[in-house]
Amino acid sequence: MTKRVQAKTKICRRLGVNLWGRAKDPLAKKNYGPGMHGQKRKKVSDYGNQLLAKQKLKGYYANMTEKQFRRAYHLATRLKGDTAENLVGLLERRLDVVVYRMNVVLTMQQARQFVSHGHVKVNGKRVTIASYLCREGDIVEVADRTKDKVMVIEALQNRERDVPEYIEMDEKALKAKLIRTPKMSDVPYPVQMEPNLVIEYYSR
Repeated sequence: MTKRVQAKTKICRRLGVNLWGRAKDPLAKKNYGPGMHGQKRKKVSDYGNQLLAKQKLKGYYANMTEKQFRRAYHLATRLKGDTAENLVGLLERRLDVVVYRMNVVLTMQQARQFVSHGHVKVNGKRVTIASYLCREGDIVEVADRTKDKVMVIEALQNRERDVPEYIEMDEKALKAKLIRTPKMSDVPYPVQMEPNLVIEYYSR
């Protein structure tokens, strides 16, 4: 088992959920937190619930750095409408997340690496910044030199996830269009997310 896989497993065990909804549930054998105190249960305060909500949402998106996540929160507060909905919309517009939703990679972590290694184009131009924010109508496609890679073929054959309705996918061309910014109810989270608690955490 690689260090990265171990890290993902520990994230799931620490949070107590199968965060990415993988068929191989990391909690199946050890349904408790990692470390010597992992099996101890503690009462959770309101602050603890808010922190857990933040850790789940941040962890889901390839364990973003605190700086990146806080920046997304501040941007969400400046947009019109519900801040929690805005936050989810911003996170789902990240290029690595769009690539993950296209099902051309197996994991969110692979999606970030896929983008940074130059395997993705946006509107015909190569983009290597995973946090790049796609706009409605943008065309995201896999570079021609990458379409026959084993990891892409394996991901396409894997049917653990469906492409959500806010993304229009051309599987033959490995090209997708972001139709609209999704709302919280549109996003296919495998576990319950509570972005409203995340907003409360940061607005303390």
